[in-house]
Amino acid sequence: MAKGSGKESADNMLKLYSYWRSSCSYRVRIALHLKGLNYEYKAVDLLNGEHYEPEFLKLNPTGYVPVLVDDDIVVADSLAILMYLEEKYPQHPLLPHDIQKRAINFQAANIVSSSIQPPLLFIWNHIEEKLPLFNDVIVKGFTALEKLLKDCAGRYATGDEIFLADLFLAPQIQQAFTMYNIDMTEFPLLARLNEAYNENPAFQDTLPEKQPDAPSQVSSTVLNQ
Repeated sequence: MAKGSGKESADNMLKLYSYWRSSCSYRVRIALHLKGLNYEYKAVDLLNGEHYEPEFLKLNPTGYVPVLVDDDIVVADSLAILMYLEEKYPQHPLLPHDIQKRAINFQAANIVSSSIQPPLLFIWNHIEEKLPLFNDVIVKGFTALEKLLKDCAGRYATGDEIFLADLFLAPQIQQAFTMYNIDMTEFPLLARLNEAYNENPAFQDTLPEKQPDAPSQVSSTVLNQ
């Protein structure tokens, strides 16, 4: 259970259906931490196919994590969840007021969620020689992110505060280090952002290996969902 503001009672506490290694779930955990929201962690074991069980498919027919349950409201898909949290729990905004920086945040999030993650999943599930293709996809996406953020980055992706782009970047960069052995010297801006994330409790307290369902010895041969 995350520690936040303590305002939610046991009856109406948020529930997050998550898998420890899911980068999509990691994004949401960071947001919940930033907004100081308590939640109950509901582990969904993707390796054992729990995301295809009828009970979970009632929550999300696509069979993906994360899923957020807020009383009688069910929201699936990490971006939809983040926007829901932003609307209902406005503390620590996830989007800047500046309209240009808001657009850049959405672009960065889209590069990760549309240009990097889906090809990685396809390669993982359908192609035998994975590593070279993994690297090609990540390098292409990271190159685009470096160019997108070079004129607006501060301590974080679009300034000196944590916004939506950072929630998408941190898990993807973390996986680049831990799963794909990407040479981050090619991406100095992203490497610098990763250092900032490593110093911030919102990112560190919600790391995959710190989740209740994480194995005692973390393996790199796990699903990248």
